[in-house]
Amino acid sequence: MLTINKIITSATLLFALSACEKQSYSFGELKAPTALTLTTAVAGVDASNPNGNGTGNVLITASATGALTYVIDFGDGQQRVVPTGSLTYKYGNPGTADYTITINAIGTGGSISTISKRIRVFVAFQIPATILDALTGTSSRIWVTDKDAPGHFGVGPNDAFSPIWYSAGPNTREACAYDDEITFSRDAANRVSMRVDNKGASFSIGASSAFYGFSGADNCFSINAGGLKSLIFQDATSTSTPAQSTRIQFTVPGNGIINFGTGGTVYEILEMTATTMHIRNIGSDGNSWYQKLKVKP
Repeated sequence: MLTINKIITSATLLFALSACEKQSYSFGELKAPTALTLTTAVAGVDASNPNGNGTGNVLITASATGALTYVIDFGDGQQRVVPTGSLTYKYGNPGTADYTITINAIGTGGSISTISKRIRVFVAFQIPATILDALTGTSSRIWVTDKDAPGHFGVGPNDAFSPIWYSAGPNTREACAYDDEITFSRDAANRVSMRVDNKGASFSIGASSAFYGFSGADNCFSINAGGLKSLIFQDATSTSTPAQSTRIQFTVPGNGIINFGTGGTVYEILEMTATTMHIRNIGSDGNSWYQKLKVKP
């Protein structure tokens, strides 16, 4: 009986030891992919649209020998596993921006080969039809200062959405502030451009005169309004609510001037009707400035 017990005990111990042995795994040979290539094609690139047609679509194609799959970093904070190495990606940030696309080709054993490429993409924001139609009509419309309206010029703190500090009374500002003509036009792709005819001078607040290359208090200055400017539309970046604003804004390239200068270049559309527009921007003095425009009679 003693011998049998020893045999049983020895067998049990051997079984327990074998069960505790660490399992080993094999990942295969570590072999990084070779001949990795990356090609990109921005949709709609031509002589007139060097950065694309505004859709933001980019065909990305990666290829390598020995790649099991690909991880694509699009350079905008997003990445994706793409087994085929090819897809069409849509960039969403309005305007023109540079992105660095990085491809990690994954080989056996998890080995990696990497390649990167920098691209430039134009993305056109889809302007709501009600705003687009009011702003440009079927092709273009001329706007002027709504000088008869209370508050056609105004100012308030930068966290407000109405001119609570100052609101101009009808026809109380300088003549140069009232003769500007602002033409908004659209092309076949609904991209909006603006041209300002300031008759040789524009009004600027004193705090921003240096921004336009001048000095002095509130006055009329011979500011160059520039030629045709392509506007960049997007959702408003302010803290406004739908009750206060349309929540749509646009950026004016260059000095940003429309009908009077505040040093601001980004305008939020607070209200838009078929014939009137109320806009807000943050001036170089940090305050919120307001303008009211109307369609030229």
